[in-house]
Amino acid sequence: MMNLDDLVRQIKSWAAELGFQDIAITDGNLEDYSAYLENWLQKEHHGQMYYMTQNHEKRLHPEQLHPDTCRVISARMDYLPDSARPMEILRQSDKAYVARYALGRDYHKLMRKRLARLAEKINAEIPPEHGQEANYRAFADSAPVLEKALAEKAGLGWIGKNTLLLTRESGSWFFLGEIFTNLPLPLSNSKTNSKSGTKELVVNHCGACKACMKICPTNALVGPNQLDARKCISYLTIENPGGIPVQLRKKMGNRIFGCDDCQIVCPWNRYAQHTRETDFHPRHKLDNEDLLALFLWDEESFLKNTEGSAIRRIKFWQWQRNIAVGLGNAPYSSAAVTALQTRLRVLEAETEEGDDTGILSEHIRWAISQLSEKNVPDKPATRQSIP
Repeated sequence: MMNLDDLVRQIKSWAAELGFQDIAITDGNLEDYSAYLENWLQKEHHGQMYYMTQNHEKRLHPEQLHPDTCRVISARMDYLPDSARPMEILRQSDKAYVARYALGRDYHKLMRKRLARLAEKINAEIPPEHGQEANYRAFADSAPVLEKALAEKAGLGWIGKNTLLLTRESGSWFFLGEIFTNLPLPLSNSKTNSKSGTKELVVNHCGACKACMKICPTNALVGPNQLDARKCISYLTIENPGGIPVQLRKKMGNRIFGCDDCQIVCPWNRYAQHTRETDFHPRHKLDNEDLLALFLWDEESFLKNTEGSAIRRIKFWQWQRNIAVGLGNAPYSSAAVTALQTRLRVLEAETEEGDDTGILSEHIRWAISQLSEKNVPDKPATRQSIP
């Protein structure tokens, strides 16, 4: 049996074999992050994500979420496919932009399964003085866990001005997951300077850069490290259970599920690594599909084509709501107008005021009106307007 220092080195090796790009270990004390969370909630920047107002103590004290937790193993896994081409798709307003993390299979199960396998390997090598078996639980965006805070405290990176975890080596195109354990592993929340050999805490390397704040289409980044989810396109297209505010619809462009703009422009993402996980590669042409083609999916096609995908976080009517906004922002197309009108007739035949189909109908009418305005022929020049 190995000692705990040797075990940590072995854990890093096992993690790499399981497809993780990096891991780090921290304790569960997150009191330093309490004021930030409370301030964010007081400003109601969480929108209708009411679950964020619950389990406050469990978020700040992991041992209350999983008893006896004294260490958290934080892990990251790259997800950016080499065919991503985000800017290319965003520039084509008749194409549908899906956040790059959602192009392939849902990461939740894959990450939790890999983390559980890592924990099993750890249990098999626990030094005798620490008992026969560790108590652990694996998470991947699946419980009240402050993932970015734990990762930052562990030393994986820093929380940038776009509120995402950033690393100097790989940018931010990665998922995070955790193992809560009662095994008192050595902490790794500081790194060793390769030149001096001294310990240094992970520092924030955003500097004076404000690229993410400037590029945000809806100005959801209301300050450094300050995200108002009510304006965020990711929130509007995924978490939002109702209508999308009219004043934000044109700013959404062709983004129908999530938004990556603040990652696309981040200078640190020039170092981002493409994923080696085939499960994260695009499926059903979602990395390069027309808005109209996706709007024409019926509910059966939607359920079939999004099976095992993070897109299943939304319902079919929300999917069509988002695409309707995208079509309204796209160039005029008679085929798009026909598809929208056909869908609207079906909805009007079955809708009841105030229900989900009523919300969808309103977005479709908006899209039709936007396209109709684009189809108005230019007025002939008058004598006064001729130079």
